[in-house]
Amino acid sequence: AHVRSLRLIAAARRLTEADPPTLVDLAFDCGFDSQEGFTRAFRRAFGVPPGRFRRGAIAHMENVLMPLAAPPNLTMSSGPVAKPALRIAGPVDLFSPETVAGIPQMWLRLTPRLPLPGQASGDTFGVCMAAPDQPEGCMRYMAGAPLTPDAPTPPGFEVVDLPARPYLVFRQEITAGGLHAQMQAATKAIWGELVPRSGYTLARAPDLEYYPPEFRPDQDGWVEWWIPVEA
Repeated sequence: AHVRSLRLIAAARRLTEADPPTLVDLAFDCGFDSQEGFTRAFRRAFGVPPGRFRRGAIAHMENVLMPLAAPPNLTMSSGPVAKPALRIAGPVDLFSPETVAGIPQMWLRLTPRLPLPGQASGDTFGVCMAAPDQPEGCMRYMAGAPLTPDAPTPPGFEVVDLPARPYLVFRQEITAGGLHAQMQAATKAIWGELVPRSGYTLARAPDLEYYPPEFRPDQDGWVEWWIPVEA
């Protein structure tokens, strides 16, 4: 999946050239068997098909691609941090490595309904949950807000109850623009380097993205990644 994402990034950059290749030639150069397969993968990764990008969506796509060139600005906690029990509600959907570019759309389903009845605070969470009956690499993702213990489940949403537990906490400094790309880069660094080197045993529990109340995706700020570990 990582190799494919790099190929798609290279393809997007080639489409900005003064004399870009044809889409079918670009598809074959990137290792795809057909233009149709390349177009589907490009749309999943960047939200627009390559033809539309070539015709004028360059400025938008540069905001997505630029942050991928720099490593994520991450700070890891010195050890596990105890976090309280949480009750989180929000929309849930299933994602594969090929469709993770659709995760930002989950927040568009949540934010118009905030604050939720019985919402406990202004924080919000991305909840990454296992999908045991699905192919390897799939996960269930919730864009959610914390509820008080006795709050009702909002219509059309799901609720996940998480017990108090320790987490490794990674704080990521975010620059305005290209939020999804920056967080994808952080995911690779956390799971590919930092967690394996930490020496801690992972717990079988959801991972959390934590967004403070003042967070805005179009402004500089910070988010946190909470990775559950055994005490």
